[in-house]
Amino acid sequence: MYKTVFRVLLSVFMVTAGILHFVNPEPFVRIVPPYLPYHLELVYISGFFEILGGVGLLIPPVSRAAAWGLIALFVAVFPANINMALNNIALEGLQYDPVWHWVRLPLQAVLIAWAWWFTHQADRAASI
Repeated sequence: MYKTVFRVLLSVFMVTAGILHFVNPEPFVRIVPPYLPYHLELVYISGFFEILGGVGLLIPPVSRAAAWGLIALFVAVFPANINMALNNIALEGLQYDPVWHWVRLPLQAVLIAWAWWFTHQADRAASI
């Protein structure tokens, strides 16, 4: 039961984050590393896959693949988090504290572990 709750929480978190990429892309565009092209397009692509992964977690036939996809996404967006920390990029609407940028980096591992929890085939039937 508790695994189902955490699955729904991660799903809601990802869908919400993905929607924010479309509703207010500018903060996300600002943290894309300068060496990457097409910043706005990358923000839209990552937002799309956040929504897709979040919804996919709730669909039993694809939930395992969605979890692996989210893990790949968390790894793919990590350079943006590093860029944010290294360049002390403040985001509008959020209280700015450069320490938070550095604390966020290991939290990415927590998100990866959270998604990884839903990749286990044996637990899938019991937790959905």
